[in-house]
Amino acid sequence: MFQNNCAKISHQHIKNHKSLVGEITVPGDKSISHRSIMFGALASGKTRVTNFLRGADCLATIDCFRKLGIGIEDTVDEIIVNGKGLYGLKSPSGMLDVKNSGTTMRLLSGILAGQSFESEITGDASIQKRPMKRIMDPLKAMGADITSINDNNCAPLKIRGGDLKGIEYDSPVSSAQVKSCVLLAGMYADSPTTLTEPVVSRNHTEMMLTGFGADLKVDHRSVTIFPDPKLEAQDIAVAGDISSAAYFIAGALLVPGSELLIRNVGVNPTRDGIIQVAKAMGGNISLENQRIVSGEPVADILVKYSKLHGIRIEKDIIPTLIDELPVIAVMAALAEGQTVIADAAELKVKESDRIMAITQNLTDMGGKVVPTDDGMIIDGVEELKSSVVKCYNDHRIAMSFYVAGLTLPGTMLFDNANCVDISYPTFFSDFGNIIKK
Repeated sequence: MFQNNCAKISHQHIKNHKSLVGEITVPGDKSISHRSIMFGALASGKTRVTNFLRGADCLATIDCFRKLGIGIEDTVDEIIVNGKGLYGLKSPSGMLDVKNSGTTMRLLSGILAGQSFESEITGDASIQKRPMKRIMDPLKAMGADITSINDNNCAPLKIRGGDLKGIEYDSPVSSAQVKSCVLLAGMYADSPTTLTEPVVSRNHTEMMLTGFGADLKVDHRSVTIFPDPKLEAQDIAVAGDISSAAYFIAGALLVPGSELLIRNVGVNPTRDGIIQVAKAMGGNISLENQRIVSGEPVADILVKYSKLHGIRIEKDIIPTLIDELPVIAVMAALAEGQTVIADAAELKVKESDRIMAITQNLTDMGGKVVPTDDGMIIDGVEELKSSVVKCYNDHRIAMSFYVAGLTLPGTMLFDNANCVDISYPTFFSDFGNIIKK
């Protein structure tokens, strides 16, 4: 049992006395799970989804679409979405609440921009601080009436859509959420919509929408969607989330004696930066049994304990590992030499300011880290020390520093461990199953 409020974990972490050994399957991909509900709702017929991630974020997506009139069944074995077609959503009776899910907020805003009714959408305190101007600007350019209710370019948002026009939009940020928002609104436009981003971000929307029957054209950094597609229901098998697998990859690399096989993980090349970085740092990591599942590349990942060394992480690879940078920072803190993370200012506008959160926690543990405007500089140390981890209600900070705790000679304390439920409700028990006693 993992206890909250600075209570001790039920087992102590004894340096060099435990290792991660065996096999594990991580939960379904969060990005794909979100999209399976959204696109299934806009398709005709029953979309069936297996290995759906039942984390708080994805459950918020289900709740929002139920309020928009979509019947969604959870049979334990699968999620069944009874789609009503592109124009089948109905006006919600109240404000839509995405909880802590930025994906739900931004992608759903694009869909709502195409509706003939007015809607309001909000989220928790964290969501209400995250920047929404990045989606408001292109949606307004398409003709949507979208306003920040508190007039601060953040949620809650009020959206009255309809009568959208196609645009060509150069996005100032590489963000799959922004790209997906614009593409989803583009399905309701009067002409094709093209978005170009500085660096290619994760492409789950393009791949899955094509599978549902949308007409898209991808040209390197630009994606064009043609309006009024006839989406048809699909059967979707969600691969394991590489963002969840990242903690096991890092743990196995850092804890002596570890050898771990992580089965059924999505290895989409727009998401596999953690694997590239692990190899570049000297990690013993390989892909086994590579295959395609529901249009997405999938593999089993074999990881063995390795002596890591510092590298420079920047430019085009950043969008492929933005969510994994907190645990990569933990790897860097225990690697030989210096690691530089740059071009990652996006870390500041996640569930927390992750540059600040990483710096604070690594410093408290005796790590050597200097924050920068767009990343951090980390000099590796021989070992870290126990401290109280400040989670900032950010699931990725909590999980990353749990991995750091696996290397410690003592116990590790957390101020809010429950935040891992946002993306990985069984995180602690899954780790418990592979820690060699």
